[in-house]
Amino acid sequence: MIDSYKHQGLRKHLVEVVRDKGITDTNVLNAIGKVPRHFFFDSSFLKFAYEDNAFPIGAGQTISQPYTVAFQSQLLMISKGQKVLEVGTGSGYQACILAEMGAKVFSIERQRSLYDKAVEFLPTLGYRIKLFYGDGYKGLPPFAPFDKIIVTAGAPYIPDPLTDQLKIGGILVIPIGGDDVQEMTTITRISEKEFVRRGHGRFRFVPLLGDKV
Repeated sequence: MIDSYKHQGLRKHLVEVVRDKGITDTNVLNAIGKVPRHFFFDSSFLKFAYEDNAFPIGAGQTISQPYTVAFQSQLLMISKGQKVLEVGTGSGYQACILAEMGAKVFSIERQRSLYDKAVEFLPTLGYRIKLFYGDGYKGLPPFAPFDKIIVTAGAPYIPDPLTDQLKIGGILVIPIGGDDVQEMTTITRISEKEFVRRGHGRFRFVPLLGDKV
């Protein structure tokens, strides 16, 4: 894997693209500028790696649009050392962005082929990301509570196990809606039983699938 000056220049331009679209968190922008997105693409499709678009990665899934990755990451308001659960590892790109931002990342994937690929590939990038194969709707109870939780697929409802696994003061970022379009939503845990829900505009994600294992 080669990260050439050309690739670095393309990433710098991508940072400017997402900044122009409203991303202001320097931690997010720096991470987008450092993680080589082309490493997550088959060699036949490298020319698409730094376009601000989603792209198929197999198993009916996509690597998310960079702006969407940046937008969700910004909503998380991550501080260095926080424990973050990602539901939907996919290619692993979002997990690497979170790790680059200083998070301790736990990521769960229900598609076996994507999980197997991530387990083999992500350690080669030098990030310490704990990967799990399982049903994202259930979260990871043995490792809870989490400071932040991010869901990278569209969910028809907010899974109770995920809000249960949030620390008080923690934030869940999740796209809620049908198969066609979802509302990007944050759930902030105020107390044991109090949560504040906010919407942040419409996005389009592949569906969050459950009951795999």
